[in-house]
Amino acid sequence: MRYLCLIYPDEAVLNALSERDYAAIVEEVLAYREELRLSGHYVASSPLQPAEVTTTLRVRNGRVMITDGPFVETKEQIGGFYLIEATDLNDAIRVAAKMPPARLGSIEVRPLREHNLVELKHKGC
Repeated sequence: MRYLCLIYPDEAVLNALSERDYAAIVEEVLAYREELRLSGHYVASSPLQPAEVTTTLRVRNGRVMITDGPFVETKEQIGGFYLIEATDLNDAIRVAAKMPPARLGSIEVRPLREHNLVELKHKGC
């Protein structure tokens, strides 16, 4: 089963890191990504640009509304993701708990919804 691990670092904590500490975290992230690859858990991952360059859109009554920045104002904004393959939620949590960014904020572990195309057609999607 696939799980999306959304990385929510506290950007104030992240921005307060020295260049040396930031480089050390990046090295840990790259090493852990390789560990995930070797264990068969890795599907994809990527950091994201800072929250201030986010564009949020909504479509209501056929109109597209665009807002600069994230929709919610919180200390922790999504900073990246891992897409992993895990046997179950416990396995996914075990994998996510070792992700270096967990020390700088939080990680949301969410199973992907697997749709059967026949099911979707039947539901009118």
